Amino acid sequence: MRTKTPINREKWIVLGLLWLVCMLNYADRQAISSLFPLLEHDFGFSKVQLGLIGSAFMWVYALSAPFAGFAGDRLSRKGLIMGGCLFWSLMTVMTGWCGKFWQFVTARALIGLGESVYFPAAVSMLSGYHDGRTRSTALSLHQSAVYIGTIVGGVIGAVIAERYGWRWAFYLFGGVGVLVFLILLLRLREPHRGSSEDPSFPKKTEPQGFFRTLRMLLGQPGVFLLMLAFSCANGVAAIFLIWAPTFLFDKFHLGLVAAGFSAVAAIQLASAVSAPLSGIIADRLAMNFCGARMIVQAAGLIVGSFCVVAVAWAPSMESLLAAMIGLGLCKGVYDGGIFASVFEFVEPDQRASAAGLMNFIGWGGGALGPLMVGLLSTYGSGTAIERMSGAIAGSGVAYLVAAGLILASIRFYRRTPHFSAISAGLEERRSREER
Repeated sequence: MRTKTPINREKWIVLGLLWLVCMLNYADRQAISSLFPLLEHDFGFSKVQLGLIGSAFMWVYALSAPFAGFAGDRLSRKGLIMGGCLFWSLMTVMTGWCGKFWQFVTARALIGLGESVYFPAAVSMLSGYHDGRTRSTALSLHQSAVYIGTIVGGVIGAVIAERYGWRWAFYLFGGVGVLVFLILLLRLREPHRGSSEDPSFPKKTEPQGFFRTLRMLLGQPGVFLLMLAFSCANGVAAIFLIWAPTFLFDKFHLGLVAAGFSAVAAIQLASAVSAPLSGIIADRLAMNFCGARMIVQAAGLIVGSFCVVAVAWAPSMESLLAAMIGLGLCKGVYDGGIFASVFEFVEPDQRASAAGLMNFIGWGGGALGPLMVGLLSTYGSGTAIERMSGAIAGSGVAYLVAAGLILASIRFYRRTPHFSAISAGLEERRSREER
């Protein structure tokens, strides 16, 4: 007779499965960036056309994120994760069949649509398995897949394209996605919503409509402040993803491949290390005082703001890499608590909606960062590289603003029922220890 897997073991198995899906999610979206020179050569696409191919994904991803989150709170999260994985993987394969500009734009837009359903459903599912003792750890470990996927998509995509042609890069990633879908079909389990919550946590409200749900979330000052902070921090992340290769190429005269790899790998690998560690630390601290998750995030951003300035004005390649590693470590400390912190404010049946809305605001507002650097690098006094260095250094202010918003959210967190429930639990625990 087959026995059920113990929940303590199951929650880590599910984390491993979703880590794999998340890594593939980011590998698929990043792969095309390293293939732009080949598409430009084969089809004569202009820089504007290549930019539109890249933007098509981001626009559709951001616009569909709130609806994807709403669905994640009302439909099967397992079904959404599996359906999204299969859909975006098939669209990735179809990208290898494209031969015209409109076909690339359409394929990338559809990939954005498919990938938008993943994150809200995934972080909600993980929160259903992991209570306050391990939630930050689980979500930060899941976040580490973002950094590995970004590197894998760029590097493996370029290697496959160089040896076998750019179409085979899409065939590979899409084919692996279909295989992962089959694994999910056989092994992924859907947890009961709210099963990991403290019994003293307030019971869920009746399901609301789409716009009513958005108003309820944005009507909570703490949630709104954390989403604004995510937008500021995401703007800095987008600046480095888009402009760091050009910055290294122009300032230190690296080759295109070396510049692209150095810009991505140094920050992403450092973040992959610090994000899980910050989650473990946040969980440990949260057992002793409330608001710990937000404080850990804010600390990472404050230190990270100085690393941003150090990157911008680094006099040598050695000092630049040291500053980029420092920035990556601080970025991971913030990223590891993005969803764990906002989930402190919302009920279990609103978590996917909160994650979707957060992605919408974070991607939409964060997209202004690269544009601002482009404008400031074009106009003003000094050489082109001096203007770009100044613009990148100035983005450190966005990190400080984000830290201030996070710290301000703690004030409103203290007014939530969740805070009262946790405080009561901590007091009871202290009383037992004193006895």
